[in-house]
Amino acid sequence: MTLSKRIIPCLDVDNGRVVKGIKFRGVKDAGDPVELAKKYSDQGADELVFLDITASRQDREIMKSVVKNVASVIDIPFTVGGGIRTLSDAREILLNGADKVSINTASVKNPQLVTDLMKIFGRQCVVVAIDVKRNFKTDEMLTMSPAEKDFYFEVMIYGGSKGTAIDAIQWAKKVEELGAGEILLTSIDADGTKNGYDIELTNTICNSVRIPVIASGGCGSSEHMFEVFNKTDVDAVLAASIFHYDNLTLDKVKRYLAEKGIKTRL
Repeated sequence: MTLSKRIIPCLDVDNGRVVKGIKFRGVKDAGDPVELAKKYSDQGADELVFLDITASRQDREIMKSVVKNVASVIDIPFTVGGGIRTLSDAREILLNGADKVSINTASVKNPQLVTDLMKIFGRQCVVVAIDVKRNFKTDEMLTMSPAEKDFYFEVMIYGGSKGTAIDAIQWAKKVEELGAGEILLTSIDADGTKNGYDIELTNTICNSVRIPVIASGGCGSSEHMFEVFNKTDVDAVLAASIFHYDNLTLDKVKRYLAEKGIKTRL
């Protein structure tokens, strides 16, 4: 049986407001997180992702009050990430209404955290976010691009501001082994451009792991969602700009995908 593909709006939150930028830079205000969350839930979103995009970089806790307020107005699965460094942090977020926790920087700095979260809260609760950027430094130890072999996919941390020299393909395999239940894969190169998802990156990661992968970064139309579902084995897509600025509604996206033969939860 073919599983339904998921459409997931994303709330990138900074100082209590939803923002959106291009390639993780030049962020602009996009609205109130509680209002947007309710709108997306009412429109038929399959899940919602809330990312406190500056918590790790600013070395502070996530805004739990905002998380709690968002959780109170939705009735769909809710993933929260940003600034989660410990089991205690994760527990607090779950107690404030999240169904899953997403970790990125913390998983790179302390890979054991992925396993610890899995053992205590269950694999289904653990999402590892991987922010990826093409790096054109060649290295025989890394998985170079299959075409020209002139770059590798580098894992970035601290909201995309710091490179790690970690190969994203190898890292995806590693977090699956550690206990991740899902990967949230964001292409920094495509983020906010509205030029479409990074098909090469998404396909490469999907073919490297068995756990679900969520594609993120670059969506500008329903056609882009169809393209990534049609050309890769991705399980879900994340989108922000096209929903925040009322370019598209979730019900319209799902009707379009259904017409193209992509099964979603209507």
